[in-house]
Amino acid sequence: MSTTLKRVHGYLAEFDSVKELYHAAEHVRDAGYQRWDVHSPFPIHGMDHAMGVSRSKLPILVFCGGITGTIVAFTLQTITQTNFWSSIGLGFLEKIVETYPTVVQGKPTDIWTLPAFFPVMFELTILFSAFTTLFGLLALIGLPRWNHPLFASKRFPKFSDDGFFVCIEARDPKFSQEGTKSLLEKAGGKNIELVEDEV
Repeated sequence: MSTTLKRVHGYLAEFDSVKELYHAAEHVRDAGYQRWDVHSPFPIHGMDHAMGVSRSKLPILVFCGGITGTIVAFTLQTITQTNFWSSIGLGFLEKIVETYPTVVQGKPTDIWTLPAFFPVMFELTILFSAFTTLFGLLALIGLPRWNHPLFASKRFPKFSDDGFFVCIEARDPKFSQEGTKSLLEKAGGKNIELVEDEV
């Protein structure tokens, strides 16, 4: 007798062809499910539309990360090299850090030497954008994760060869064991399997 606790991950249904998978995706989309996915051995043109997938939030995150890098570089350089912050009433910032003015062409160091700060601002913009891309992507796709519950299915490894699958997750608000299974049957799904994940 096994004592391993398990929780339901969702229903996995297999389809015979790309055409059947495409129409099944439209069927599930129209039924209003939110947490589901399709799996096929190759990309299928138009599948995003069939699934009703909206644009990724990643570009917005990367833009915010880049802007943050620019602001950090500007703030760091103006605090340590100019008297800009004291001129706008934030002189306490200059008291908590040591100032090392960068003399550019023998001119006074102030906010008008801003072009000298551009290389660092550019570098930190790229650096913060890259880190935001990496960690934002990992957060959005739910990684790191040691193993995906679908790999517990004996039929699922076919997705990398000639299998076409739809998986509706149990955490979807519309998920019910009877209703979801019935929907996948109506969509033409075969070998419908309840996939469980070890807790």
